[in-house]
This record gives sequence, structure tokens and C-alpha cells, in this order.
Amino acid sequence: MLHKILTTTLFGLAFSAGTAYAVTAEDVDKSFFPYKDGFPSAEGITPGMVITKDNVDKAKDVLDPEMYQHIKDGWVEITVGETTDFGLHPNYIQATKDHLNEVKLGEKVGQLENFIAGRAFPEEPDINDPRAGEKLAWNYQYGYNWGDNAAIYPFYWRYRDMNTGKIQREIKFNFHFLNWVHRVNQEPLPAIKPNPSGLFRSIYVQVLEPFDVKNTQLLIHRHQDDLKRDNAWLYLGFQRRVRRLATGQITDSFLGSDLMIEDFEGYNGRISDMNWTYKGTKTILLPFYNHDEQELATDIKEKNGYQFIDFHGKGGCFPKVTYQLRKVYVLESRPVDENHPISKRIHYVDAQTFTLPRTIIYDRKGDYWKSWMICQAHPDHHMAKNKGTGVSIDDCFGMMDVQAMHCTTGQFEGQVDPALNPKKKFTVQNLRATGR
Repeated sequence: MLHKILTTTLFGLAFSAGTAYAVTAEDVDKSFFPYKDGFPSAEGITPGMVITKDNVDKAKDVLDPEMYQHIKDGWVEITVGETTDFGLHPNYIQATKDHLNEVKLGEKVGQLENFIAGRAFPEEPDINDPRAGEKLAWNYQYGYNWGDNAAIYPFYWRYRDMNTGKIQREIKFNFHFLNWVHRVNQEPLPAIKPNPSGLFRSIYVQVLEPFDVKNTQLLIHRHQDDLKRDNAWLYLGFQRRVRRLATGQITDSFLGSDLMIEDFEGYNGRISDMNWTYKGTKTILLPFYNHDEQELATDIKEKNGYQFIDFHGKGGCFPKVTYQLRKVYVLESRPVDENHPISKRIHYVDAQTFTLPRTIIYDRKGDYWKSWMICQAHPDHHMAKNKGTGVSIDDCFGMMDVQAMHCTTGQFEGQVDPALNPKKKFTVQNLRATGR
């Protein structure tokens, strides 16, 4: 009995430190190339198949429960596409190999030791590891989502009534992202200096239209030290002044939409703000596709000829794209703050890209509240400047509030272009200068 207790204790300590066993180069290859030995399959699910309310039971095992119910209720039909490889940039993969077995979890959630660049924990998660969920969360946080920097330029949000399909409001944005450290591809490498505030990432948002909110701007600074709270500022065009955002405001509705600031990119918060639990690995249909093979929207005209992803289904709230069978990690996040407006999120993490294409959000009572879909387009079938970047391109989104029967949709022109993201753009001084 004493031997069993000691073994269990040592096993738990090893896992908590993130060093249960030595990770190998083979583990890294399996992490980044999960389909090397074949793509996932499911009985009765084939490319070209349209899943409707009449045949959805055949696909029940490869749909999340809420998407299954939406199809069952006749809210949407989805078309199955062929599963394809979304290989990330070789420099990111090499950085993972260069720093293999160096990274460790700290004592507290949100503490990470010795991280330089790449995928922090490329090993397959273990359901018996009490901190496996936290490791997956770090892989997302330091993932190659948008690479070292990128822009959504422009970015259309539409607010829709799910019962009538009426578009109630349209806001046109520019979004910009910049990683200050852990850079692997775009100069300077591996970090931008000077960086006196110890920043990891900055996000800058500018409203272009309509007139009543034009020049509203948002700036977020996230620190390398996850235990430090983000700094965030808002410039209100009609007030012509900058104000610092209080911590609680990141969980308020952003500009009257169905999104919180914390929802951006699937999850836009600190690791330490949540308790993370790995729930298992599944094969799920997710919105991954080639942009140039979709039936694209024609109602928004861009001068460069770019066409956005279209929407369909109930209220026009569902992306009109093909869905691939993908290997996913099911990850639950529960807020540490008991006053948070949600009780939990269930993230379906794509195992190859570590993007968050599908998230289900539950209210404080534990009832289903919101459905979060973020489309993923292959960079080699997108804008010419994105080819070869190894970035899984966020290409559209749908956030549905199923309790209010309202949704917000997003149509992207995502561009991996350092020229659009000079570091001066991510300053409070830029908010004032741009707002004049």
C-alpha cells in the first residue's frame, strides 16, 4: 500500500511539473502531422455529403451535441469536404524541436518556465494528467494563430435577428495583431526590442464605419507574465478621449454585438483566468476548407476583387462552408472568478493547428447560451500574400446567442503582412493620433 501511495504521488508530481516523460522528435512529428498515416474517417460520412435533418443521425458521433441539434431542428445543412493537411510553418515546427523538453509548468496555473518558441507541449495529452488541459491551453496561447503578426483588413461584423434573418447593423473594422516575443518567422527574431513592459502580444482594433462609432479604437497589451492583468484602452470617437478599460469590461458585450472581448479568436484571456480540463480526443466535423473552392458572397464589393465567405441557415448565422473530419482535443475552461457571466466553455481544439474553430458557451446556470464558430481557410488557397505562410487563416465567424435568438457574423480579409502592423500602431499615442 505504501509503495502504491508513493508511486501515485511521484506520478502526480511529475505530471504537475510537465515532465512525465521525455518528449521525442517522433512526438513532435505526430503533433504537427497527425494525418501522416491517413486521414480520419467515419462510417457513412463521405466528401460531398450534405448533412440534413433527415440524415443527421448518421453523423451524430462526428458532430458536437449542439451542432447536431441545430441540424436536427432544421436550422442548417452542412456539406462534408475532404480532410486536408494544414501544415504550420517549418520555422515554428523547428523551434518546437530546438526547445524540446525545456518547458515546464510552474506551481500556479498561468506560470510557464523556460518557454522560448514553438509548441510548448507537443506530446499527446494524457487523460490521467491533472494539468493536461492547462498544457493544451498554453499550446493555443503560444500557437501559430496569425503567425508573428497579421491583420484582418477589412473586417465586417453584421448583427442579425435569427428569427427574421434581418441584418440590423453592420460595422466595418480593421483588426491588427503583433507578437512581441516568441517570434519564429518575421524579423526581428526572436523578439522585438526594446520591450520595457514585457509584452507578449498586442491587439489593435479600429472602427471604420458607420459614422456614429467611427474611430472607436481598442488596444490590448498582454504581458509575458500571465499572472499580470492585461492593459486595455478604448478610444471613443464621439468623446475624443482615451480611457482605460476596467477588468470586468472584457466580459461585456463589445459594441452591442454577441461577443465579449474575451471571446476574440476563440478565447482572448489569460491562462490564469480559467481552470482547464482535458476531456478527451475525438474526430469532429469542423469548418476547415479552401477559400477559393467555396460559394462566396457577392453582396460586399472590395476594390481588389476579394470575395468573402457567405452565410446561410437560420437567420443567416451559419458560415456557408464545407466541414472536414478533424482530430480535436475537447477542452473545458471554467472561470476562476465566480462573478463571470459564464459557467464554462467547451472548446474543440484542432489538434494540428491548435486553433479554436468551435466553442460552446454556457451561462451561469449551466444552460447552453452561445455557439461560436471560427472558419479556418488554408493559406495556399487564399490571398496571394498568404501563400506559404503556414498560418491557418481565420476566415469568418458566427456567434449565435441561442437564448436571445440573435447572432453576429464576421467576414474577414485576413492578411499575413508585417507592413500592416508597425509596432507604433500598438501604442496609446496612436489611439490619440488616429482619433484626431
